[in-house]
Amino acid sequence: MKTLKEFLMDARQNHWATGHFNACELDQMRAIVEACKDVGSPAIIGASEGERKHLGMIEAVVLRDALAQEYGIPVFLNADHTKNVDAAKQAIDAGFDSIHIDLSAESFEQNVMGTKEIVAYGLAKNPEINIEGELGYLAGESKIQHEKIEINPEDYTKPKEAARFVEQTGVDRLAIAVGNIHGISLDEPDLDIERIAAIRSTVPEHVALVLHAASGIPDDQIRQAIDAGISNIHINTDLRIAFVSELKKSLAEHLDEAAMYKLDASAIEAMKKVVKEKLTLFEAINRV
Repeated sequence: MKTLKEFLMDARQNHWATGHFNACELDQMRAIVEACKDVGSPAIIGASEGERKHLGMIEAVVLRDALAQEYGIPVFLNADHTKNVDAAKQAIDAGFDSIHIDLSAESFEQNVMGTKEIVAYGLAKNPEINIEGELGYLAGESKIQHEKIEINPEDYTKPKEAARFVEQTGVDRLAIAVGNIHGISLDEPDLDIERIAAIRSTVPEHVALVLHAASGIPDDQIRQAIDAGISNIHINTDLRIAFVSELKKSLAEHLDEAAMYKLDASAIEAMKKVVKEKLTLFEAINRV
């Protein structure tokens, strides 16, 4: 089967994008893999530091392997938004396929230093590991936000800095800030498509560009972002909303039910529906 790097290169060359979907429990991981299996897409499951704490890193790795065996498709596990070097090393040691080391809140120099350390540490442990760095500032949280979020263009990723960052760190993927925000806010996101294209033109072909915080971004902007060079797109808030909304409905309608696997069945189906819709939008179907 293809490696994650090979899927990302195929996406880059053929103008589609891999989907990255966050999960914190077995049922959610299974829902993502089942949806990917149904449409013929590789499954990339993300777990943030909080999600990893809830799920367990060793448990997540074992579940990844079990799901890949059961469904017969590539299943990759990414340590999403890892905020420090030690936490990233723990995920590498646990056996994650991919590490997102997010030191974007630090100075450029500190970001480079920490990211470079994780690249070296990861490759020493696993030559096939895929490391993602981040440059630029993403506002917001992975939830519905009841206010407008002001984005300062100065916080966007700068093409020349992106080129320097990639050269100095050796990352496989670069997460960029181009008008995207975590969560869903009152104001509609407005991606800087020209900036995406400019960054794409400055970094090497083998480095994939990643669009985080894609929940709530209009479909036409997603397609433009892919055409401009985005190869990997993160979806989390849309999944959380679909799951929790359906779970609340199920709980309200079945007050006498105590079997959790029955109560959350419709929530799992709601998640699967979102995953399939996003993969179709990303043109990620029939890729395995």
